Amino acid sequence: MQYVYSDVTKSNNFFGNSNPIDLIKEYGSPLYVYNERIFRERCREMKNLVSYPNFSVNFSVKANSNLHLLKIALEEGLNVDAMSPGEMFVELKAGFKPEQILFISNNVSAEEMQFAIDHNITVSVDSLSQLELFGTINPGGSVAIRFNPGVGAGHHKKVITGGKETKFGVDAKFIPQVKEILNKYNLKLIGINQHIGSLFMEGNAYVEGVKSILSIAKNFENLEFIDLGGGFGIPYHKQDNESRLDLTTLGEQLDSVLNEWTDSYGKKITFKIEPGRYISAECGVLLGTVHAVKINYENKYVGTDLGFNVLQRPIMYDSHHDIEIYRESDICSTKKEAVTVVGNICESGDIIAKNRVLPEIFEGDILGVLDAGAYGHVMSSNYNNRLRPAEVLIKEDGNPILIRRRDTLEDLIQYYNI
Repeated sequence: MQYVYSDVTKSNNFFGNSNPIDLIKEYGSPLYVYNERIFRERCREMKNLVSYPNFSVNFSVKANSNLHLLKIALEEGLNVDAMSPGEMFVELKAGFKPEQILFISNNVSAEEMQFAIDHNITVSVDSLSQLELFGTINPGGSVAIRFNPGVGAGHHKKVITGGKETKFGVDAKFIPQVKEILNKYNLKLIGINQHIGSLFMEGNAYVEGVKSILSIAKNFENLEFIDLGGGFGIPYHKQDNESRLDLTTLGEQLDSVLNEWTDSYGKKITFKIEPGRYISAECGVLLGTVHAVKINYENKYVGTDLGFNVLQRPIMYDSHHDIEIYRESDICSTKKEAVTVVGNICESGDIIAKNRVLPEIFEGDILGVLDAGAYGHVMSSNYNNRLRPAEVLIKEDGNPILIRRRDTLEDLIQYYNI
């Protein structure tokens, strides 16, 4: 086979002892492929971010909830956060203990809160009304609160989760009301948390957000932890040599801020972070097949089976993913050209990459969508009654294993009462 345009995966030996053509033949197209070595490397980078001793890394399961990857995260010493009873259920199945899980709830029902309470999982609420709800169903209990420190960051307005124009967190001006509710239900506030947004590539905004949440924390005594949030970015433009987030400088800045604050607070409490996509994004490549190439009114389209039912990020966030090309035949690409890579969904917005300059692509080629390990398969669907792809893990020894099977046609009707 030819690695027509594949410098990124070749440089890190992403596919190990296999190759994209053989993987597609064995497991079907499209296909999510994860690399265990890269996943573990990212876990360790986050674990070693700071020298501050009481430091915890929470893997955000909403980024990738595959049970096999969760077990690896557990082996690497990570904890997890959860957004739903379903995520808590999967995390417990993966082997995480209740004390390793933080339920960061958002507009949830009493039943969902009760699920966490029944399983001894810490609940973080993000509004006064949800704090009231928690108090009514669990008076005398321990709780955490998500504050919005007024600082936000992210690559798209839809992923900025802090600041003055998001639904998340409690405005700091309501701290007196928070204390009233805590006293009303005899609740113990054990932690506070925040999340400013997703995919920051400069650490300054994050550090400012940390300082803001620490200033809020001073209003509460005897906290056990502060969750600093996350949204650590990764370079999605690798083919253009985009620089990585400078973890060394960020870690040094955080160490200074955390140690200075705890000296003032009088207690070396636990600090948590939520790296989000940073841990899983780069360990994933989405493979798909080119089924048609055509020109419509001077625009060249490369038609694939990579519809937005398989990867939603480009259509939802205008997100960029680098694209590689692999070919079984010995046909050569003799030129580069601007093409629009599209999927097979009956929607005009079904676009993976628009006006992307790539080596000439032919029918039968396999494309690799890079950095698809976060918010990829977890956001996939059966829209157009298409089948969700399988997931394969390239183990550290270089060999692939199936970690989630491809949907079948029978799966499409299994929940109907027929």
